[in-house]
Amino acid sequence: MRVEILGCSGGIGGNGMRTTSLLVDGDILIDAGTGVGDLSLERLAAIDHVFITHAHLDHIACLPLMVDSVGEMRERPITMHATAETLEIIRKHIFNWQIWPDFSVIPTPENPFLRFATIEVGRPVVIGERSITPLPATHTVPAVGFHLRNEAAGSSLAFSGDTSICDPLWDAVNAIDGLRYLIIEAAFADRERDLALLSKHLCPSLLLDELQKLQLRPEVLVTHAKPTQQAQIAHEIEAGASVHRPRMLAAGTVLEF
Repeated sequence: MRVEILGCSGGIGGNGMRTTSLLVDGDILIDAGTGVGDLSLERLAAIDHVFITHAHLDHIACLPLMVDSVGEMRERPITMHATAETLEIIRKHIFNWQIWPDFSVIPTPENPFLRFATIEVGRPVVIGERSITPLPATHTVPAVGFHLRNEAAGSSLAFSGDTSICDPLWDAVNAIDGLRYLIIEAAFADRERDLALLSKHLCPSLLLDELQKLQLRPEVLVTHAKPTQQAQIAHEIEAGASVHRPRMLAAGTVLEF
């Protein structure tokens, strides 16, 4: 499997600052943040599946625009996969004819540009020789992470999505065979630890505490840093001297497993 990091910032502002989106093998998106907007029409039209961790804008911003831009270029609907709770939020507040048209019924209900599929924590979705399994997460809205597995190679990547302290996440991650990469968030610097806890995110000290629960040794990549705090977050993570040696993820990175 090939994962291209289109965006991994907690905000925007030039210099490669794009919000969360991971492109898998050219036809699957994990989240649809602003990084999706850098893709050509042809690459957008090749995306068949979009898996959404949660309904916050930095993770779905480009989904409505993508569907509108390339729907007529495709022969079948794009499938958006999310939990029942997240689907309800997105349908009610985005594809509601007020914020954006309901592309699940246009151009016709029989042949729409978009269809919705419900996912559940722990239940894999199999697409060819790839499986994508929702992982537990703790956030201010219903949220999941994802376990991506190359079934042919027996190798995996885990992505926390937006999360705070979450023991069930570590139970699930520690049970993954062949875990090559763990992408996990740290949104705020330690000076904003109280805000991180309130908004159910991680900061470096919280992240390093959480990583003590990780029994495996994947490469640990840190995502979702607020743009104005990214350098400080990177410094605090490096100074923490975790045995897992986490490092900051960058847009444009390609991970293969």
